Amino acid sequence: MEKNVIDDSELGPVPIVRVDRFGFVKSDHNSPEGLIKRRSAFEYEREERRIRKWRKMIGVGGGDWKHYVRRKPHVVKRRIRKGIPDCLRGLVWQLISGSRDLLLMNPGVYEQLVIYETSSSELDIIRDISRTFPSHIFFQQRHGPGQRSLYNVLKAYSVFDRDVGYVQGMGFLAGLLLLYMSEEDAFWLLVALLKGAVHSPMEGLYLVGLPLVQQYLFQFDNLMRDHLPRLGVHFTQEMINPSMYASQWFITVFSYSFPFHLALRIWDVFLYEGVKIVFKVGLALLKYCQDDLVKLPFEKLIHALRNFPEDAMNPDTLLPLAYSFKISKRLEEFRKEYEQKNGKIAEQRLKRKLALRIR
Repeated sequence: MEKNVIDDSELGPVPIVRVDRFGFVKSDHNSPEGLIKRRSAFEYEREERRIRKWRKMIGVGGGDWKHYVRRKPHVVKRRIRKGIPDCLRGLVWQLISGSRDLLLMNPGVYEQLVIYETSSSELDIIRDISRTFPSHIFFQQRHGPGQRSLYNVLKAYSVFDRDVGYVQGMGFLAGLLLLYMSEEDAFWLLVALLKGAVHSPMEGLYLVGLPLVQQYLFQFDNLMRDHLPRLGVHFTQEMINPSMYASQWFITVFSYSFPFHLALRIWDVFLYEGVKIVFKVGLALLKYCQDDLVKLPFEKLIHALRNFPEDAMNPDTLLPLAYSFKISKRLEEFRKEYEQKNGKIAEQRLKRKLALRIR
């Protein structure tokens, strides 16, 4: 019997998928930012020197990291603000977040959560999987390795912390982490963030009612009026409040709709310095675009606040501007003001409930 032989010439052309250096699929009309470019010998050598400095700083497997941070914290902070080398980003993120310690203290826990436990959020997670970084090649294949890993991490966390369970925005955090580390490492970094291994816990961003989102938006609105009073007046006139444009900044730490190269630089600083960088970047964006924003009516203003221009998204311009904002003292004052205000509201609600019961 003759075998059916397919002539290669009969096959159609294999489609070429263009991806940027981070793995996101690019079409011809997309921004060239992130596309692999041929570097000069000078640029290549400069990057190699930077990587060597970082390797010396962290040691083999991160063994020297804590010692170096104690000895030279200002050097560490400066280098992180300049950007962690991409080839070392996953390891350094685990070191600065405290997740590596959590992993070592809890052997076998992740496997137990994934294999032997069930979650009431499983259907919600499955529904949302394809919405997380849909243009990234790792997550595009339905039920492929990327989507399976993302499901496992989110399901494991929903079992680990049943009070939080699963909320849609968490997928972007887990997805971002999975691009730089294994499932188990990503899970423990998610735990470190939400439970506050190093900085303030993030879990309030995802609890019922999003209580921490409400607090952060209150703080941001007041900071904006402090630092950008002209814009604050215009926002009041146009009845714009931060919930209309800034909620996702905090819920996903800029990983949802911002250029990936910028999100990574923000995450480098976020994991080392905490949530203050989210406030600072938000203020920097508004300041950079302030002259245009104050001229816009409501509808155009909302669109502009959700679609910042490309030049505003350059990390080498935006981040130095963000670092120039000094907000620690006022941020704490606004936190106390928010808690006091909310405490009074809760007290009034309780009194009303008691009064109804007495009747």
